[in-house]
Amino acid sequence: MPTPHDAVFKQFLSDPDTARDFLDIHLPPAVHGLCDLATLHLASGSFIEPDLSAYYSDILYSVETRGTPGYIYCVIEHQSTPDKLMAFRLMRYCLAAMQNHLRKGHDQLPLVVPLLFYHGSQSPYPHSTHWLDLFVQPDLASKLYNRPFPLVDVTVIPDETILQHKRIALLELVQKHIYRRDMMELIGELRFLLSHGTCSQDQLKSLLNYMLQAGETAEPQTLLHELAHSASQYEEAVMTIAEKLREEGRQEGRQEGRQEGRQEGRQEGRQEGRQEGRREGLQEGIHEGILMVACKMLANGVSREAVMQCTGLTEQELDQLIH
Repeated sequence: MPTPHDAVFKQFLSDPDTARDFLDIHLPPAVHGLCDLATLHLASGSFIEPDLSAYYSDILYSVETRGTPGYIYCVIEHQSTPDKLMAFRLMRYCLAAMQNHLRKGHDQLPLVVPLLFYHGSQSPYPHSTHWLDLFVQPDLASKLYNRPFPLVDVTVIPDETILQHKRIALLELVQKHIYRRDMMELIGELRFLLSHGTCSQDQLKSLLNYMLQAGETAEPQTLLHELAHSASQYEEAVMTIAEKLREEGRQEGRQEGRQEGRQEGRQEGRQEGRQEGRREGLQEGIHEGILMVACKMLANGVSREAVMQCTGLTEQELDQLIH
C-alpha cells in the first residue's frame, strides 16, 4: 500500500500544471532549454518491471523538444527515507522508459531525466545521486560506461592473428568464415589448431556439428576424415560424427528410396489400371457387338445352332436375348 507521503506526492505531481511548475524550477539548465514545457504530457509508468513496481511512484512525463523533433522524458521519484542504491534504481527507471519508447516504434533513444524528490528526516540527503559512485572502482566504471563498449568483430581480424588466440581461436575462425567460405578451405588452419590441442572433446563435437549444420562444404566426409587425422586425441570424436553423418545419409537414402518406390508404384498402378480399363472396355464392346449380330441372325430366321456356331454364344445367352 502507498504511504501517505507517496499518496500526496502523486496527487500533486500527477497534475500537469503542477508538474510544469516543478520542472520549470528544478530541471537542469542544459535540459530546460531544450524542453517545450507547454507540451508536457503525463505518461504511463506501467513499463516498470514487476520487481521495481512496489518502489516506483509512477510519475513519468514526456515533453517535446524545441526546434528539433524528439521527446524528453522526466522521471520524478519521491523518497521519504534515504536509499544508498537510489541512483541505480533511477537508472533502471530511465532504461525502462527508453525501452518503452522503442516499443512504440521509435528507432532512437530519448533523453530521460531522473529527478529525485526527497523530504526525509535526515538532512541533507546523505548519498550520491551519481550511479557510477555505487561501483567499488568509480573511476574505472566511468571509463567503461562513458565510452563505446568493447567490440570483438571477428570479421575484420586477420586469420593469422586469430590463429594466435589460443583456446578461443577455433571458434573465432569458424564463425568468421561460416557464411563466407567452404569449410574445406579452412582445413589447414583447423588442422593446425587441433594439433595444438586447443579444445575439449565436447567443444570439438559441438563445433563440427555447427560447421555441418550452419556452414557449407561440398565434401563433408573428406573434411571429417582430414580432421580425424589431425590429432590422435580427437580422432574418436571426429569419426563418431562421421559415422553419424554416414548413417543419416543411409537413412535419407532409404527414405528417398521408399518415397520413390511409392511414387513409381502409384504411377505403375495408374498405368496398369488404364490398360486394364481399356481391355475391359474393348471386351465389353466386342461382346455387345456379338449380341447385336446374334439378334439380327435370329430375326432373319437363322437357326439357333448356326447362330451359336458363328458367334460362340451359349444357349443360355441366346435365351436371354430372346426374353
